[in-house]
Formats: sequence, structure tokens, C-alpha cells
Amino acid sequence: MEQKKITSLDDLRKIREKSKDLSSARSGGGTTVVVGMGTCGIAAGAREILNEVMSELARRNLDDVAVQTTGCIGMCQDEPLLDVIRSGQRVTYGRVKPEDVATIVAEHVVNGRVVEKLAIGRAD
Repeated sequence: MEQKKITSLDDLRKIREKSKDLSSARSGGGTTVVVGMGTCGIAAGAREILNEVMSELARRNLDDVAVQTTGCIGMCQDEPLLDVIRSGQRVTYGRVKPEDVATIVAEHVVNGRVVEKLAIGRAD
């Protein structure tokens, strides 16, 4: 997927609105996926991660998984960040690549197994 250059505040606003549209289409359920969409995350490829999450959930017909976005949480060096909140546990995955998303969805979202090689933090 070709990345467009961000050259203005208006470009960022358009990305934010598109992300809102994508994430608002996915709500409810017991599992939530959160993608960091601060400027640091976007610069590191978070837009592609969000798109891949939405595509993977659609491919698997996982309509009960909520998808949300968040701004920068101060871990810029580990962007793009993706959190999975399942069964009361929040796991943060860092330096996520689009090809990692299918593994995270299959292992963690579907089967409840943390993908240890990508996990950088946990909160119960």
C-alpha cells in the first residue's frame, strides 16, 4: 500500500476522520483492539495497521470485536502500537507490521494466547 505524504494539518485531519469512520464501524463485544493513531504512530505506519486489523476481522467475520483508536501514549520508539483487551487483560504489541496482524488476531483475539515475541507490555 502506497503511503501518502502528510504535508499539512488538513492532511492529518483527513486521516483522523477516516480513522474515526473505520473504528466507529466496529463497536461492542468482549474484546477490543486499540491502535495508536498519534502522529508518531501514523508516521510509523499505524494507518496500515488499522486498515489491516479491519480487513482481518472482516475476513474472519469477527463482528463482536470492537476497534478503537487512541493518540500518542509516549512510547513513540515502539510505534506502531496495537493493544488487545480481552478477558480483563490488556496486552500492548509494539513495532507491529501489517503482516503481524493476522497472527495477533488468530492467536490472541480468537484463541486468547498472547503473541509473546511481539508483546511489550501487559496490564491486568
